[in-house]
Amino acid sequence: MSREVFQPATYILANRPNGTLYVGCTSNLVQRIHQHREGLVDGFTKLHDLKRLVWFELHATMDSAIAAERNMKEWKRAWKVSRILYLNPNWDDLYPTIV
Repeated sequence: MSREVFQPATYILANRPNGTLYVGCTSNLVQRIHQHREGLVDGFTKLHDLKRLVWFELHATMDSAIAAERNMKEWKRAWKVSRILYLNPNWDDLYPTIV
């Protein structure tokens, strides 16, 4: 997967509907989610099998994506779930929509 596209984004991964959540940011959403799905990213996401892209937001700058990620990491879980449900009520894996 070598699709080099600079598009800052903030995203939420889950292992199943209403499961464990992870908030991250990246400069290349397709590549980063591919890395998570293939188990190439050690740490929390690999440990909890977080491969389902359930929410994402594109940003104009990397600074904006980083700020959004930091902000969302402070949120209560219910706020994150509410954001997911608003745009993705079935917790579908959105990865196929971005590749």
